[in-house]
Amino acid sequence: MNFGSDNQSGVSPAVLQGIVEASTGVAGSYANDHWTQAANAKLSDIFEKPVQVFFVATGTASNCLALSALVQPWHSILCHSQAHIAVDELSAPELFTGGARLVLMGDDGGKLTAQLLSDTLQKLPADRPHNQIPGALSITQCTESGQVYSVEEIRALTEVAHAAGLRVHMDGARFSNALATLECSPADITWKAGVDVLCLGASKNGALALEAVIFFDDTLAKDFDLRRKRSGHLVSKGRLFGAQMCAWLENNHWIKLAHKANEVALALEHCLKQHPAIQLAWPVQANELFAVMPTALFERLKTEGVRLNE
Repeated sequence: MNFGSDNQSGVSPAVLQGIVEASTGVAGSYANDHWTQAANAKLSDIFEKPVQVFFVATGTASNCLALSALVQPWHSILCHSQAHIAVDELSAPELFTGGARLVLMGDDGGKLTAQLLSDTLQKLPADRPHNQIPGALSITQCTESGQVYSVEEIRALTEVAHAAGLRVHMDGARFSNALATLECSPADITWKAGVDVLCLGASKNGALALEAVIFFDDTLAKDFDLRRKRSGHLVSKGRLFGAQMCAWLENNHWIKLAHKANEVALALEHCLKQHPAIQLAWPVQANELFAVMPTALFERLKTEGVRLNE
């Protein structure tokens, strides 16, 4: 049994078939193909407004390129202390932004709050030109601990951020799982709630390698095509991204996949709660589950072939 990570799951047959169909014949290169154009149109429809979309292969490229469009090198980026950009993306945020510094908030594994953000902003030094200037807020949906921000929580955070002159980035590596939990529209928890740019991840939910940087404000997307090219993330056969996205979105496939993953996590939660030696670190709100158990039990499970992340 493998409980390692949603990164380890295979590709959805529907998405794989989309790749196969796009792999034959001749099509425009560098995203100048009808699959990519169709994917862009689908995303604009899903988010209920025209959006600027740029596809890349990895979440790190998606997040860090998006942040580079929001801040200057002398800015800081506020995020949770356990955010992926802070813990799992090496120094890529600093590299892509030219030096913008991460300011970490919260240490309990939970969600950011508007009050925490406000308190942090008030405590930051503001002796220009000696101190970095807050430039962006990054929110992870779902969080690294599997918690889901409600529409109201996101709106409260973005109101504080925008009032302070910050742009808002959302790391949506598991955005579809949050949608499946909240049962709201994609627009409700993004631009309608004040999010400026979303990094929509499909790789953890059925795609092979597919991340989309989605701008809700056209002015922020200015020169992003140059940023993507300069960083080496413009793929020649861009149709393979567009084809994946089309198949992933078709007939609400992405949400169905997310619902299934969430349901499995809830079923596992129910089973583990029956075991007196196991505690759950946080309630299951999407497709992530964190269990606290005795070391001996953990080692026994590994010996018997159960795959777990430590």
